[in-house]
Amino acid sequence: MEPAPPRPASFGYRNVPDAEGGSAGRQWWDANAAEYLEEHGAFLGDTGFRWGPEGLTEGEAGLLGDVTGKRVLEVGSGAAQCSRWLAGARGAHAVATDVSAAMLGGALQINAATRVWVPVVQADARALPFADASFDAVFTSFGAIPFVPDAWRVHRESARVLRPGGRWVFSVTHPLRWAFPDDPTRQGLTATRSYFDRRPYVEADTTGSVLYAEYHRTLGDHVRDVAAAGLRLLDVVEPEWPAWNTQTWGGWGPERGAFLPGTAVFVTQKS
Repeated sequence: MEPAPPRPASFGYRNVPDAEGGSAGRQWWDANAAEYLEEHGAFLGDTGFRWGPEGLTEGEAGLLGDVTGKRVLEVGSGAAQCSRWLAGARGAHAVATDVSAAMLGGALQINAATRVWVPVVQADARALPFADASFDAVFTSFGAIPFVPDAWRVHRESARVLRPGGRWVFSVTHPLRWAFPDDPTRQGLTATRSYFDRRPYVEADTTGSVLYAEYHRTLGDHVRDVAAAGLRLLDVVEPEWPAWNTQTWGGWGPERGAFLPGTAVFVTQKS
C-alpha cells in the first residue's frame, strides 16, 4: 500500500524561498497523483481534452488550430489525457512531459488500457530536453505555470521549442479568482484579499518545510511574461460555466461559476 501523503500543519499566503517553493511541486504531485486521478479521472477522461473545470474542450474551442500530422508538446501533462486525445482524435504526433514520475506512471497505465500510445518524458517545463523549433504547437492545461515562482522560464522554453508560426496555449486559474476565498458557493463571492497580493499560497509541515506552493500572477503579469518570451498574444478565453456541468472541483462550481470566471486560457503565437 502506498504511504499516505503528508498532511499540512499550516497553510496560507506567505513568501517562501523560490528554490523551496519551486521544488515542492514534484514531491506533492508524486504523493497525490493516485488520489487526484481517482477523484477527477471520470471528468477528465482517459482520452479527453478539457481546458479547465468548466469543461471547455479543445474539440469545441479549437485553440491549437489544425494539428493533424503535426508535432505537439504538452508540458505539465499529468496523465497525458489531452495529448492522448490529440493523438487519437486529431492525428497529432503528441509528446507529453511532466515533472512528476507518479503522474507519468498513470499516463503509461492509461496508454496500455486505451491502446492510444503517447510518448512521455519526465522533465521540468523550465528546462525542456528538446531541440529549438522542434514542435508545431505547445500547450498546457493547468500544468507547470501555477507551481513555479519563475513562470517566465516556462514561456521562454515553450517559445524556444516552437517553430515559427506555432502556438503556445496555456490555461491557468483566472487571476481574478485569487482575490476571493477558495469557496465555490455564493459565500465565495466576496473578495477577501488584494488582487495585487502576489504572495503564493503555501502548505507546510510541522517543521515549516514547504509541501505545496501555488503562485498568483495578475492578468498583466501573464501578458508581460508572454511578451518577454517573444510571443504574440492572440486571444484570452474566459470559459463560462455551462448548464450541464453540475460538479464542484475545489473552488470551482456552478454556483459561483455563474458570476465569476474560474479559468483563463491564453492563446499565443511565435512570429
